[in-house]
Amino acid sequence: MVEYHQIPVADGVALHTAVAGSGSPVVLLHGFPQTHLMWRHVAARLAADHTVIYPDLRGYGASDKPAETGPDVYSKRTMAADIVALARELGHDRFALAGHDRGALVAFRAALDHPGTVTHLASLDVLPTLDMWDVMRGASAAVGWHLYLMAQPPGLPERMIAATADEFFGHFLDVWTRDPAAIPADVRRAYLDAARGAVPSIVADYRATAGIDLAHDRADRAAGTTLAMPVTVLQQDWGSLLGFDAAALWGAWAPDLRHVPVRAGHFMAEEVPDLVADEIRELLTRA
Repeated sequence: MVEYHQIPVADGVALHTAVAGSGSPVVLLHGFPQTHLMWRHVAARLAADHTVIYPDLRGYGASDKPAETGPDVYSKRTMAADIVALARELGHDRFALAGHDRGALVAFRAALDHPGTVTHLASLDVLPTLDMWDVMRGASAAVGWHLYLMAQPPGLPERMIAATADEFFGHFLDVWTRDPAAIPADVRRAYLDAARGAVPSIVADYRATAGIDLAHDRADRAAGTTLAMPVTVLQQDWGSLLGFDAAALWGAWAPDLRHVPVRAGHFMAEEVPDLVADEIRELLTRA
């Protein structure tokens, strides 16, 4: 049984949150252009022996969307603090954390900023911000063109995307999946409806990644900060396509790393939920 809550995490911000199961807590964070629904299959599998908490991120889905879109409002540091506050509101001072895409960037920042709180970290199909910008150059930039669009100053990106919202967001749902049946029509419509109503906050989230989030990652790299917990990274075989070694890039951040190439599209939690759930369970066995 899944229960839904609107949980306050900061002044004027509450997160729409699904909670299922019982046992040690696992928090799951969705990616772009999705909502908590992307975890529906994985959450059902993990809920047999875990309390599974899967919110809509700040600015997404049915969570609150602060109108102020300055860099601090949608920085991954701020969004990570939301997740720590959310877990504490639900009675959990420590928890395992898994994220996909944007949610993985929030999870990464939460694990760096709150190493005593995040016990295990799983990342699905993304690179840390610093590494992402380093590799998204030349021909690789064609894959990440939307990153450059949403990094532009406020105004133009929001107007361009809002004018063709269904086509813009639908493009990624179509192009980034290898199995179209993994995102059925009703779920696809729910994603598009949610994204259409969140254009300013989604752009602000991405814009932060080109500014304040990058600065935070650079500061941690300069300080030699690494992830203190066991880490599992599930990733498409980007390296052979784009010419970089994703495992090596992640290894620089994660001394205790399991890097797993996955034969699926970007939306792997929906395409291969058994594999994703099994890898999260394996992660939780590591001390």
